[in-house]
Amino acid sequence: MKKYKIAIVNSSSFGKIFHDQLERLEKIGEVRSFTVDGEIGGRELAELLAGYNIIIASVTPFFTPEFFDYKDELILITRHGIGYNNIDLEAARKHDTLVSIIPALVERDAVAENNITNLLALLRKTVEADLSVKNDSWEDRANFVGRTLFNKTVGVVGVGNTGSCVVETLRNGFRCNVLAYDPYKSALHIESYGAKKVDLPQLLKESDIICLCASLNEENYHMISTEEIAQMKDNVYLSNSARGALLDEEAIVNALKSGKIAGIATDVLEEEPGRKNHPYLAFTNVVMTPHTSAYTMECLQEMGAKCLRDVEDVVAGKVPERSVQPQSKCVS
Repeated sequence: MKKYKIAIVNSSSFGKIFHDQLERLEKIGEVRSFTVDGEIGGRELAELLAGYNIIIASVTPFFTPEFFDYKDELILITRHGIGYNNIDLEAARKHDTLVSIIPALVERDAVAENNITNLLALLRKTVEADLSVKNDSWEDRANFVGRTLFNKTVGVVGVGNTGSCVVETLRNGFRCNVLAYDPYKSALHIESYGAKKVDLPQLLKESDIICLCASLNEENYHMISTEEIAQMKDNVYLSNSARGALLDEEAIVNALKSGKIAGIATDVLEEEPGRKNHPYLAFTNVVMTPHTSAYTMECLQEMGAKCLRDVEDVVAGKVPERSVQPQSKCVS
């Protein structure tokens, strides 16, 4: 029987709540958790994980061509999430490493819900008001007059798995006029969820609020920067539950300083983890959560179960469901 060694890398949740999943992994082979710098070099990461032939991976670190060049046998990387932009798929294929992800529907409701939850907290100044009460300053409540989400024009960037749920919730739950930009989706697809398909300039020009729900790729890196911000309405609000690098953070900070952007709610940063000295946190009109959009009991249970099934499939010689790199001589 083949010897399996399983590395859980940078996951803050796998096995921490649903202990039975970890126990089932331990029946397959040796299991160890690693916490590494998100920007660790490929060779250093490969040397650290030497001997581990299965990896359960978080959103960081980056499994680069250099990593695969120096890595010994690696059968599977299963992502504890739906994104895989931190894994070089071509390098994985050349290294004979399977790469699998969580089905998008597992995270759909949880991530969409958090995008809107953070947005509402920002609009209604919920965090500031809560802190005021806890500091015994109930009488300061007039400082926390917010804005309503109902009937606003909201632009949604990316109408895939999460974005389509955000559109439905905004349109049906808050009676918003929803505009949507997604170059990969047809007008009919977007309209079926309750939004109007527009180009990015129109969305920027007409939206009171912008929700970012797009996956990150080479084409949309820093898609919201100084030029795009200049096209927005004054006092616009942003909410990002997708990827931090969709925004040029320096440009966002400048727009917060000038008041062009009235506030931003974000669950993601370009470089994670974020720290208390992050430039966004110099502003009271910022709500920041630590990449917890998928952190519901229901979502995490199924995410962990899927990673476990992927490992069990590989041990049984099968290609895991939702393999984005499905080629390997190790499986049938």
